[in-house]
Amino acid sequence: MTYTVKRGDTLWGIASMFLRNPWDWPEVWYLNPQIHNPHLIYPGDVLALSYGQGGKPSIRLVHASSLRPPAGGEPTVRLEPSLHSTPITAAIPTIPYTAIAAFLARPVVLSAGQVSRAPHVIAFRSKHQVAGNGSVTYVSDLGRHPHARYSVIHVGEKLREPGDLGFGHVYGYLGTYTATAVITADGPPGTARLTDAARETFPGDRLISTDAPIPLTMEPRAPSRPVRGKILWVIGGTGGADLAGQYDIVVVDRGTRAGLAPGDVLAVDHHGSVVHDTHGTFAWLFHALGSGSSAFAPRVKLPNYRAGTLLVFKTYRDLSFALVVAASHTIANGDVVKNP
Repeated sequence: MTYTVKRGDTLWGIASMFLRNPWDWPEVWYLNPQIHNPHLIYPGDVLALSYGQGGKPSIRLVHASSLRPPAGGEPTVRLEPSLHSTPITAAIPTIPYTAIAAFLARPVVLSAGQVSRAPHVIAFRSKHQVAGNGSVTYVSDLGRHPHARYSVIHVGEKLREPGDLGFGHVYGYLGTYTATAVITADGPPGTARLTDAARETFPGDRLISTDAPIPLTMEPRAPSRPVRGKILWVIGGTGGADLAGQYDIVVVDRGTRAGLAPGDVLAVDHHGSVVHDTHGTFAWLFHALGSGSSAFAPRVKLPNYRAGTLLVFKTYRDLSFALVVAASHTIANGDVVKNP
């Protein structure tokens, strides 16, 4: 079986066509030593699936695309007349970038210490209560080593254990990117101009030094060590019974301290519901008393069942952001995440 890589393909999508478990891709990828940088896959590459000794699958590159960079050089880019042209010489990403880019524009998780220490928006030159692109903004003391640019973050919901009553452990605060603040004067107070606005900025929003870019060519793989945690939050939800499906983003309560890294794949098991068994030993009694008596019947916890698969793309010490790359059932807060 052969497949020619096309524009718009993703590593996860191709692996899903070849393999039962797409995260096994690195284990069966046969590196052709005669092809420069065979780790990356480019549009136009021809892949072949074969079976080796013992029936183990092997995916190999049998024909290299003209877009693949030659050894020691840069790829040839064919220029075409167009209003706006983007060369497709980059290797295909693991997942659709738009699935991450659309996710509330660069969200972050902030600790309580970060929230208290970070510079914040004091007011706007226009005396407005909200601001957007081009607005001149006054910010609190930037400290001894100010940066030239900051991400402006609106501090949102506390990330707690699902279902607690407000007394459980707080993992952090969910932050939402609002704009980029370009510092024009250190102050204090500092002066900044807002650019690249994704939503309105309010007084009190925090300034965080810009994060490193998210790697888009990470390889899907199983975690390096056993992981068991749960989903704390569905991005875009309000807590409680929020549900997620394919290409939604969730926050899980495991991070770098548990060994997670971008590219790690986690399985999601949905909690089986608890039901009342009115058909057992005393079925005749519940039948005689009517439907209102079912609340007194024995409670039975149904088994958990596989609901989907997550791909971790951004990690913190105790938390991670993950993309739902496959969902056979709805995914909810509190669902168990573990090694696939």
